[in-house]
Amino acid sequence: MTATILVVDDEPDLEALVLQKFRRQIREGTVNFVFAHDGIEALATIEAQPDVDMVVSDINMPRMDGLSLLAKLQEADDKKSTIIVSAYGDMSNIRTAMNRGAFDFLTKPIDFADLEATIDKTIRHVEMLREARRRQIAAERAHASLSRYFSPQIASRLASDAEGNGMEVHRREVAVIFTDITGFTTLVETADPDVLSELLNEYVGGMTDIVFAHEGTVAKIIGDAVQVLFNAPGDQPDYATRAVACAHDLDIWAQAFRDRWKARSVNFGTTRIGVHAGPALVGNFGGSRFFDYTAYGDTINIAARLEAANKSLGTRICVSAAVANAAEGFKGRPVGDIVLRGRSEPLRAFEPLPAAAFEQPATTQYSEAFAKLEAGDATAMPAFAALVGLHADDPLAGFHLKRLLNGAKGVRMQLE
Repeated sequence: MTATILVVDDEPDLEALVLQKFRRQIREGTVNFVFAHDGIEALATIEAQPDVDMVVSDINMPRMDGLSLLAKLQEADDKKSTIIVSAYGDMSNIRTAMNRGAFDFLTKPIDFADLEATIDKTIRHVEMLREARRRQIAAERAHASLSRYFSPQIASRLASDAEGNGMEVHRREVAVIFTDITGFTTLVETADPDVLSELLNEYVGGMTDIVFAHEGTVAKIIGDAVQVLFNAPGDQPDYATRAVACAHDLDIWAQAFRDRWKARSVNFGTTRIGVHAGPALVGNFGGSRFFDYTAYGDTINIAARLEAANKSLGTRICVSAAVANAAEGFKGRPVGDIVLRGRSEPLRAFEPLPAAAFEQPATTQYSEAFAKLEAGDATAMPAFAALVGLHADDPLAGFHLKRLLNGAKGVRMQLE
């Protein structure tokens, strides 16, 4: 770099001496000197040339002395590293200068070898400050980008990670939440653009806030669909537990959101949620030009299929056994062994329930009816019929009763 140095001194011969003594450095382009004769002229020069890297200033000058100039320089946002020059033995002024933020000092008459060494040291200091500022700006930009995907805590940690650990594509165990909204395409086609913009921004913002509260990662937002990861990019040993808790909170928030907009005569669809856990390829898939932290693999596809399964089941949340078995204190009821679209082997699925709902007698009644269904017991049909008779608003019980009435047996099912 070429360091621009402002020399502030009212001695008429000093400019020629400095240019003579530093002619080699000037010729090589390592330094560039500009001059002012007092503090007022120095401030005007800096305003005209904000790229000044450092200031070498005498103390005793007309109009504005060096100490007053130093105080002004320290008030500015872009503080200039300043070397103060004073008469030999004037330690009182030198002490005042150092207390006001001077980087170093020299005594008169100036020893040019000492001046050169002091300037070299100051240039290194300026370069260090520049590098620190560059890193800060880069971190701020990275944080702004990462905040789209990660909670504030995770974004801050990743932004300060100069090595970018966790961003490279690699295989790891994750829990995945996939959400979608029923009837959203129809809403897009019929809603006023201003209403749709307000509605979708509020919805995505609220869902993202819930995810970040559980320290999840927003891997994708495609229209109304949201894909969430846990245990990526950092380790979260309780990732299955977090995923279930997050799914419950997303469901509660989405239902309240739907009710608010219904009161405004906007028919916003139900949010359906699928949750699965397993291995996936995770990392930045955006190449060198874009940042796109996301995940790919069968685990992601299964989470999406479980979300879609809610449509047939009548449920709002559907999770795999991989999640239910790994989540601490999981509370829910079995759905059955679902053969998901595009797969041949069944997957045991569950409907997670809030603690209060899980403790209700209806949950016990459902579990007993499901056990009969799983065992091939002929009394499964009357058991589900009795349950639906008491709880007509239980869509999952109604789903099984309809299957039985149509001649289905057991808990294995192929969904559309």
